[in-house]
Order: sequence, then structure tokens, then C-alpha cells
Amino acid sequence: MSNASTTATAPAGPPGGAPAKAGLSADFTHRQILTILAGLMMGMFLAALDQTIMATATRTIADDLHGFNLQAWATTAFLITSTISTPLYGKLSDIYGRRGFFLFAIGVFIVGSILCGLAENMYQLAAFRAIQGIGAGGLMSLALAIIGDIVPPRERARYQGFFLAVFGTASVIGPILGGFFAGQETILGIDGWRWVFYLNVPIGIAAMAVVAKVLHLPHHRTDHRIDWPGALTLIIGLVPLLTVAEQGREWGWDSSRSLACFVIGALGLIAFVLAERAYGDEALLPLRLFRNRTVAVGATSSTIIGMAMFGGLMTVPLYLQIVKGSSPTIAGLQMIPFVVGIMAGSITAGQLIAKTGRYRIFPIVGSVLMAVSLGLFALVGADTPLWQTMLVMVLMGLGLGGNMQPMITAVQNAVSPREIGVATSTVTFFRSMGGTLGTAIFLSVLFNVLPDKINSAYQKAASSPAFQQEMATHRDQAQALQQAQGGGALSDTSFLGRLSDIMAHPFKAGFSDSIQIVYLMALGVMIIGLLVVFFLPEIPLAQRSAQAQRAADAEAEQNAAPAGTDEGEPGKAVAASAGPDGPPAGRG
Repeated sequence: MSNASTTATAPAGPPGGAPAKAGLSADFTHRQILTILAGLMMGMFLAALDQTIMATATRTIADDLHGFNLQAWATTAFLITSTISTPLYGKLSDIYGRRGFFLFAIGVFIVGSILCGLAENMYQLAAFRAIQGIGAGGLMSLALAIIGDIVPPRERARYQGFFLAVFGTASVIGPILGGFFAGQETILGIDGWRWVFYLNVPIGIAAMAVVAKVLHLPHHRTDHRIDWPGALTLIIGLVPLLTVAEQGREWGWDSSRSLACFVIGALGLIAFVLAERAYGDEALLPLRLFRNRTVAVGATSSTIIGMAMFGGLMTVPLYLQIVKGSSPTIAGLQMIPFVVGIMAGSITAGQLIAKTGRYRIFPIVGSVLMAVSLGLFALVGADTPLWQTMLVMVLMGLGLGGNMQPMITAVQNAVSPREIGVATSTVTFFRSMGGTLGTAIFLSVLFNVLPDKINSAYQKAASSPAFQQEMATHRDQAQALQQAQGGGALSDTSFLGRLSDIMAHPFKAGFSDSIQIVYLMALGVMIIGLLVVFFLPEIPLAQRSAQAQRAADAEAEQNAAPAGTDEGEPGKAVAASAGPDGPPAGRG
């Protein structure tokens, strides 16, 4: 690795020292890589900040729009569109290049953010969050794919710290900013929480300027069909299923609307599989990829991790604000242990992978830590000391940090360099899919059991002399509690701040009991994920970047093509370049 410190490994130029053909150069100095990383980090910061800033602002937004019990719509709508658009970005960028689609994703995200700031009710917010999601689907997956293009798998740990800095900064600043904006009545005559979305606009414009200036990658154009039938059938399959996951508790799981969603969704997924088979290597999600055991395990594991991560951890900020009485800003600061865990786990895994070249152990250990932490979260109650909850956050963060990046590295290493985009977006797609399902299902369960748990807690407290005395002394508070016992308070929980500790405690206990059920469900899912990760194979990590390998393959095709013919058949070259369980010949 004598040259690795200054350049990403690249193929030698043509004999005689002539420059490589235009569009095929894959030589990147360390400085060039850092320059490209600057543009990627701006886009990733935009996506990361949006996720973290919403964590502490969601309750205030939902209360102000009178839809606390409808908040899952805003989250689910965002996840649906980002999930569906992710594989489209991956496939299209493999064909046409990454830069234009990365800029497009940022632009759509900015437009969605402006619209979210104008929302007047939860349904409007959900619709506008869906537009945001279309942009977000490309921000993360394309950034990861571009890194796979320019940095060899073994060397990615050297640059991982930059991405961790982005996520760490967003994870710390986001909740604080979200809490600050949510805690302000108005800023410049505009509701404080609306600045959560408006803040994305200047950041997004700056990101577009940086990306347009620095992100210039050589791209060898290959003509393919676009799998629009696959995209359409994927939408038809996923949207009804995710909708019924969110609304099934209100409609009734055996109602005509629920059954219609199940039938349409199932038919859509069957049609999607048929469309992918028909399009073969040009499919949105080529089914051939799943014969690669690394991809199959990575996709399955990412789905399960997404469910456990989004479905389980999304309740932590709610717990901190509702049960512990933290303000949105304080709740953001209290999430820092989770961020510290993610960064520590990621840095440790990245450095050890760079030194040893082995990655399989890290998803296994990470999955174990996640399962343990979810089990401990299921024991957290209304009276659990906060420091104990924070220790569990650190453990959960360590598990996530050791799980996500090594899995992406494993999948990128196991496929043809010409399919880095679609492979990366496949893993990201399934993680988002799991997150969408987890959010919809777990929030549905939470709000389904919450009224009964609150009622039970108040019935138990009713026999307490202290509670009876509080009820007699504060009759206005007693009236508010009657609504809570009937579930009416689920549309606006801000009344809790006006109750005495004794009168608010049963509500908090009922909420804690409800989220314990969510964590137990997430634990069951994560145990399955742990079993799946054991099937991940260990493949030697390549020493050459995907861009360098593509350039070498293209040059070999040109040299091998008979005089007077085109550059061979790229589609066949791609199909032949990767085996079912390993990287393409010649890598590493």
C-alpha cells in the first residue's frame, strides 16, 4: 500500500505513457478525494440534519397541528417515497452518472422543505414530507455509491471519520436546533417549529453550489432500458401495504379497506417480481444480485435493522419529553449518548477493518449489542433513573455503529464495480423499507395499546390517597385527565406540563408500559436479524476502487474488441464479472 496514502489505486495508462482515454481515468489523489468528499458531506449533512432535527420537534409540531396521534403519517410518508426512490437513483446513476442525480435530489429536498414549512395540518405535512422523501432517497445512497466509486473497500476506513463527523455533528446539533425552534412561539413572525424545515433551504442551496463545483467524476456511458414497469409496480405494491400498516388499527384489520390494501399490495409485489425477471440485468433491483449471498444477507439484515432502529428508537425522544418532562432542547442533548455510541462503534469497526481486512465479525457483534439494548429498553419505566436509560442508548449506538457501514462495505465489495450504485441502493432500500414498516407497525401498536394502558394506570392510581387529594384540589386538572382516560389527549399532549407530578404520573406510567411493548417487538425482530447475519460470508476486501476497476475493464474491452466493431457488449461483461458469492475477477 505504498501508493495508497496519496492516490486511490488506478490502472496504468496505455503503453508509451500516452494519457488514458477521456472518461476512463480513475486516478484520484488524496486531495481530490477530500474535495469530492466535501460535496458529498454537504448533501449527507442535509439528510442527516433533517432526520435528527425532527426527532425533538415532532411532538411540538404534532401538538400544534392537532395531530399527535397522526404523526406516523408524516414519518411514514417520508419513508415511503425515500424508500421507493432509492433504487431508482441507484440504477439511473449507474447508467447516466451520479452528479446530475445528486443535484436533482438536493433540489427536490429543498422544494419539499419549503412546502413542509407552509403546512397547515398533519395531512398536508405528510404530503409535503413525501416530496422531501423523494429527494432524500438519493442523498444517502448516492453519496455511499460515490465513495464506493473512488475509494477501495480496504481504504474506506481512512475516510470514514469525515462521514462520522457529519453524522455526529448533525446528531448533536439537529436535536438541539429542533428543540430550540420547537420551543419558540414565533421567530420573525413565523411559528418557531416551521424553521425546522426552512433551515434546510440555505443549507441545501450551499450544498448544491459545492456539489456543482467539486463533484466531477469520469463516467463511461452505457445505454440501457429504464425499468419503469418495475418502479410502477413497486409503488403499487408498497404504498397499500404501508398504508394499511399505519391505518389498520383504525380501519380494522379485517375491514374492506384493509383487505383491499392487502390484495392490491400483494398483486403489486407479484407484478414487480415478474417485471424484474423480464428486465433481467436492467431491472430496477436485478434478481440476479440476490443469488450473491452477501447481497442477500445484506438486504435481509438491513431490513431487520431498519425495523429495529426506526421502530424502536423513534420512541426514545417521546419518552424523554413525555415521561421525563424534558423540553425539546434538553431531549436533544439527552440523545448525545446514543450519538457517542454510534461514532465509537463506527470508528472502532472502521479502523479494525482497515488493519485486518475482515468485516464479518462486526455486524454479528453489532446485532448482539442491539438485541441486548432493546431488551434493556423494554425494562425502562416511568421511574427508571435517566442515567440508566442513557447507558442503554450508548449500547444501542455501539451496536448500530458496528453494523451499518461494515454491511455496506461487504456488499459493495461483493459485486461488479459497474453495479456499485444499484447494489448500494439495494441495501439502503431494504433498510428504508424496514424502517418504514417498523415505524408504521410499531407506532400503530403504540397508539393502539396506549389508551388502555393509560386507563389502567389511572384506575390503579385512583385508590391512592395522595392522588385522590390532588383530584379534589385541582378540579380543572381532573377534567383534563378524563379526556386522557378516554384517549382524547392523544391529539395534544401539551396539557401534561400543566399537571402536578402526582396527577401526571399515571399518564407517564401508561406511556412507559406502552413503549415497553414496542421494544419487546423490536427485540424479537432483532433476534431474527442476528441469526441472519451469521450467514454473511467473509470475502477478501478489494485493494482497487470501483472507478479504477471500471476503467481497467473498459480498457480491456477496447483492447479485446476486434477492429471495426464497438466496445463489446457491456451488459454481458457485467453479468460475467461477478460470481455468485465473490467480487469480480481482477479486483484486489
